[in-house]
Amino acid sequence: MQAIIEVAGKQYRVQPSERHVVPKLPVEVGNTIEFRTVLATIEGDSICVGTPYRNAIVTATVRAHGKADKVLVFKKKRRKGYKKLRGHRQQYTEIEITGITVND
Repeated sequence: MQAIIEVAGKQYRVQPSERHVVPKLPVEVGNTIEFRTVLATIEGDSICVGTPYRNAIVTATVRAHGKADKVLVFKKKRRKGYKKLRGHRQQYTEIEITGITVND
């Protein structure tokens, strides 16, 4: 069984025992989290789409928190002596999907 979930405005296609990197979630490492924003479920050849969400729950375990590679933002205007260099590292959470439950 697979499901399409929405996390922080992004959609992920998940199935049990898969690991995904999502934007940082306010959950400690080792805890479980439930995603109730399930957009669709897929089982074999049948696809059930919600309007807007399905009555299903996807559970996951938080494996780690971290920071992605640095992203540099460089701005320059030629012949003006204007240069700016800024950068940041986006924080993320690594989750492992433990189960998909459909409540129909």
